[in-house]
Amino acid sequence: MKHNFFIRYFLLLAAQILLCGYFHLTPYIMLSILPAMVLCIPTRIGTPTAMVIAFLSALAVDFLAEGLPGINALALVPVAFCRKTLCGLIFGSELLVREDSFSIAKYGALKVIFAISVVQALFLLVYLWADGGGARPLGFNLLRFVCSLAAGVLLSVPVTHVLCPDDR
Repeated sequence: MKHNFFIRYFLLLAAQILLCGYFHLTPYIMLSILPAMVLCIPTRIGTPTAMVIAFLSALAVDFLAEGLPGINALALVPVAFCRKTLCGLIFGSELLVREDSFSIAKYGALKVIFAISVVQALFLLVYLWADGGGARPLGFNLLRFVCSLAAGVLLSVPVTHVLCPDDR
């Protein structure tokens, strides 16, 4: 790989910790770039290893910024579990066979944004459910989901560009 993925990954993990620790805009928006980071883990890395990376990354965020141990880990591990299947469905099985990475230049902005939206939605569904989804009104939860999804996708597009640059 022409760029060092894991150095960039750890720098973005530090950015996520700062984001969770210091940028609480409103109760309706929960910002996370973790799902996009896990989506960008190279396809040559197997699912069990990706799940461990996701678990450890999310646990770091939980303990260093969130204050509720395990909530990010609970929500991020399913993203890592579905990562390869999702990449195969959206970008095609050729990506998995070649153990290549995706980028906006290779696959187009719509496909990449769709993939980011799916992993963000999966992450948010589990996260919001674990964060007391049953104790809050449905309208609040739906509004929080929609606002968090929109903000997360917008924030995640540059993250995928950093982690998966076009290396053609």
